[in-house]
Amino acid sequence: MPKIKTNSGAKKRFALTGSGKIKRKHAFKSHILTKKTKKQKRNLTHVTLVDKTNEKSVKEMLGLK
Repeated sequence: MPKIKTNSGAKKRFALTGSGKIKRKHAFKSHILTKKTKKQKRNLTHVTLVDKTNEKSVKEMLGLK
């Protein structure tokens, strides 16, 4: 049986925590930042976790389980 390839885009965007959860960055922080408030940009800086509804599909893309 062949090995499952990892999705290249997913491996650049997601990282696993020690407890097995998946970390992600916020969207909308790359360009057109002049119209966004300082507070909005500051809050987009923080890393967050992938929602449990999307965890299965992200794990499949990363070749886990």
